[in-house]
Amino acid sequence: MKLIVQIPCYNEEAMLPQTLRDLPRDLPGIDRIEVLVVDDGSTDRTAEVAREAGVHHIVRLKEHQGLATAFMTGLEAALRAGADIIVNTDADNQYRGEDIARLIQPILEGRADIVVGDRGVAALEHFSPIKRLLQKWGSWVVTRAAGIPIPDATSGFRAMSREAALRLTVLGEYTYTLETLIQAGARRLTVVYVPIRTNPQTRPSRLIRSIPSFIALSAVTILRFYTMYRPLRVFMTMGGVMIAGGVALGARFLYFFLQGRGSGHVQSLILAAILTIVGFQVCLIGLVADLIQMNRKMLEEILYRLRKQDLEGPSTSPSPPGTESRR
Repeated sequence: MKLIVQIPCYNEEAMLPQTLRDLPRDLPGIDRIEVLVVDDGSTDRTAEVAREAGVHHIVRLKEHQGLATAFMTGLEAALRAGADIIVNTDADNQYRGEDIARLIQPILEGRADIVVGDRGVAALEHFSPIKRLLQKWGSWVVTRAAGIPIPDATSGFRAMSREAALRLTVLGEYTYTLETLIQAGARRLTVVYVPIRTNPQTRPSRLIRSIPSFIALSAVTILRFYTMYRPLRVFMTMGGVMIAGGVALGARFLYFFLQGRGSGHVQSLILAAILTIVGFQVCLIGLVADLIQMNRKMLEEILYRLRKQDLEGPSTSPSPPGTESRR
């Protein structure tokens, strides 16, 4: 059983050594532990520091492409390196390496496909009150979107089985945390949360530049992928609301018409007709989107099979460009 700990990095030469020192060297149920660093186009000595520390695998991206791309690049590289379990952690030493043991335990026991570390965001001292509130609200929204209980939606400290990693595909460019949870719910993957501890904050978050931008980007991400995986529910709800509004206005006009006062409420009749027609059109769009979703599911299954065949084929297959390995 091989465990690979992947660490996406961007200009982390200062904190990376401490993060690497905190990682466990052996764990019950694990035969081999390896570390993979994804250098997301750093302009400092991140890659050199990783190499000097004896990191087993280093993947270097020529340009800074963002956390989501770095995460998926690391996932692909870890799968190619033969990982049975993949743990993702941050390079700023936010998460404690000793908690990896409790993170992978549900996977070793066969109880989970994905395990996410629950930081207990409502009680984190270095989070401002408004940030705690936003984290709790965001977790509730993602819970509704994914259809699974999610106490900490933005936690990047997570473990996944090889099978789960093969099925995940991050399409967004902002972050992977929300999208992968919505995907997991849509694909009926078992997600388990375990309580974890965090280290004192070493620097401000690079992902959350400001509260308004964080809210806007998170809202767009959730809406986009909820619509992608639940199109019929989204469009039928929108269309149903419009049709209900049109019926209500039509009933209002009929009431006044029967009383002989219909001429003064023609606007209600026109608006009722518009809402009803548009509502039916939105419902039809939902049916078309649902058919597209079925086609996308087939494409995802084909992609999964091709990826599995490619990654589990002969070990002589070439490594991805820009990959360095130390064994």
